[in-house]
Amino acid sequence: MEEKKIANEAITSTTLTDVAAGEIESQGFDEKGTKKLLRKIDWHIIPFMSLIYLLCFLDRTNIGNARLDHLEQDLHLKGIQYNDCLAILFPFYIAAEIPSNMMMKRIRPAIWLTFIMFFWSATMIGQGFVRNYSDLMATRVFLGAFEGGLFPGVNYYITQWYCRQECGFRMAMFFSAATLAGAFGGILARGIAEMNGVGGIAAWAWIFILEGLLSILVSLSAYWMIQDYPATARFLTSKERDEVERRLQADSGHLSNDFNMKYVWQAIKDWKIYIHMLICMAGFCPIYSFALFLPTIIKNMGYTANNAQLMSVPPYVCACFFTIVASYVADRYRKRGVFLLGFQLVAILGFALLAGSGRSAVQYTGTRKIGGSLKLGTGIAMQVMGGNCGGIIASYVYLSRDGPRFITGHSILIGFVSIAFCLTLFMTTWCRIENARRDKIAAETGIQELTIEQKLMERELADNVPWFRYTV
Repeated sequence: MEEKKIANEAITSTTLTDVAAGEIESQGFDEKGTKKLLRKIDWHIIPFMSLIYLLCFLDRTNIGNARLDHLEQDLHLKGIQYNDCLAILFPFYIAAEIPSNMMMKRIRPAIWLTFIMFFWSATMIGQGFVRNYSDLMATRVFLGAFEGGLFPGVNYYITQWYCRQECGFRMAMFFSAATLAGAFGGILARGIAEMNGVGGIAAWAWIFILEGLLSILVSLSAYWMIQDYPATARFLTSKERDEVERRLQADSGHLSNDFNMKYVWQAIKDWKIYIHMLICMAGFCPIYSFALFLPTIIKNMGYTANNAQLMSVPPYVCACFFTIVASYVADRYRKRGVFLLGFQLVAILGFALLAGSGRSAVQYTGTRKIGGSLKLGTGIAMQVMGGNCGGIIASYVYLSRDGPRFITGHSILIGFVSIAFCLTLFMTTWCRIENARRDKIAAETGIQELTIEQKLMERELADNVPWFRYTV
C-alpha cells in the first residue's frame, strides 16, 4: 500500500524529485532529522570516494607532468608515440566500464573497488620502471583496464545511498577530486623533480613510483573504509538504515532492483543514453586534453619546466571551486541543463582566448575552465564510455608540431564543446516537453488505483513509467 500511495501521488506532481524532497521527509524523519542523516552519510561516503578518484585521476594523467621531466627523451619516443601512449589507455578503460558496473551490482563494492585500486596502483609503480615505447604502452593498457571501473562504479554507488535530487552535488564533490588531482599533481611533480637521479632513477620515473605507492597504501585500507550498502552500513543505526532504504524506495517507487540482463538491454536500446554519451564525449575531450597537456601548454608559453608544473595548479583550483558551487546550486533549484549550457559557453570563450591571442597572460586566463538500479548502472557506464571515447580523441588534439600556440588543438576543442552545447540544449528541451506531456496525461486521468498486475508491469519500465519525471 505504501508503494501504491507513493507511485500514485507522484503522478500528479511536477517531478519525481518533488516527492523525494517533500513527501519522503513527511513520511519518515522530519526535515532536521533528514539533514542530520544525510550529513552523516556524506562524511562516511564522499571523502574516501573522492580520495580514491583523486588518486585514480592523478595516476592516469601524471604522464603529462612526467613529460616535462624528459620522459620522451629517456624512452626515445618519436613522432606521435607519446600520443599513442596516452590513447592506448582509453579503449581498455572503456571496455572495462559496463562489466565493472555489473560486478558492482553482483558483488560487494568494498571488494570490487579494493581489487581494481590495488592493481592499478601496482601498474602505476611498474610504469616507473619502463625502458622503452613498448613497455610504456603495455603499462598504459593495464592501467586503463583496472581504472576503467572506478568512475562509473562510484557514480552508480552514490545512487544507492541518495535520492535523485541529492546525487548531483555528491557526484560533483566526487568529480571535483579530478580537478584537485591536477592541482596536487603539479605541486607533487615539482617536488619530485628534485629527486632526479636518486637511486639512479630519473625524476619522471619517481613521479610514477611515488604516486603509485601512495595509491597502493590507500588501497590497502579501502576494504575497511568502503561501506557497501545502507542495509549493512556499520555507521548507521537500525532506525537510520531503515530510513535510508525507505527514502530510496520512495524515490524509485516500485521499479526493479533485480539483477537481470534484460535491464542491461533496456539501457543499450535507450536512444537518450546515446545522446548523453555524445555529450559526455564532447565534454570529456577538453577535460582530458587539458589534464594530459596543460603542463606542456604552459611551458610553451615561455615558462621553465618547474614553473610550468606550479603554474598548472591555479586553473584546477578555480575549476574545483566552480564545479562544487554550481552543482550545489543546480541541485538546490533542480535545474541542471541551464548550468551545463552556461559553463559550455564559458569553456568556448576560454579556448577562444587560447587560440586567438599570443600573449601568455591572455592564454593563461583561457586555461581557467569549468570542468531501476541495473539499468541505471549500465546507463552510467555507457555515458562514461562515451566520455572516455573523448579521451582517445584528446590524446591527439595537441601535437608537438602545432606548438607553441597549439591553435589547431584549441580550435578542435571549441568544436567539441559547441557540439556538447547543441546536444545539451536539445536534451533539455526534449525533457521539458516530455515532462509536460506526462503532466497533461496525469491531469486528464487523475489518480488511479494500481492493480498488482499493473505494479508488476511498471516495475520493469524504468523511466518509462507514467509518473517518472526527468530532471532538467
